[in-house]
Amino acid sequence: MSRWLWTTWLAIPVLNTLQQLFLKLGASDAASSTMGSGWFGNLLASPWFAAAVAAEIVCFVIWMTVLAELDLSLAFPLSAASYVFVMVMAWGAFGEHLLTREIIGSLVILGGIWCLVTATTAAEK
Repeated sequence: MSRWLWTTWLAIPVLNTLQQLFLKLGASDAASSTMGSGWFGNLLASPWFAAAVAAEIVCFVIWMTVLAELDLSLAFPLSAASYVFVMVMAWGAFGEHLLTREIIGSLVILGGIWCLVTATTAAEK
């Protein structure tokens, strides 16, 4: 995978992680809001929700760019890095506890991504 494509692809799990962060913050704000428009109305009025939508739109455009260059059978498994990024973000930003099995599972995901990337690189030589 070229350096440009690798950098472009890496933006996808980063944007997915930001989107989940923004959605969590928006949902929390909507639940604690005293505005009378109800939870869903409060969510739609949240700047965090707007940021999540913007992150998703940018992510979609980048995803289309990546799919134009990579096989879907490679690109989609690579997107599993989002699971690891979101879990680390939840731990760091919200103090959520991580179980040993979650850490091991994340290492397995990262190992699988490493196998995919190195196998593709080796096949291209």
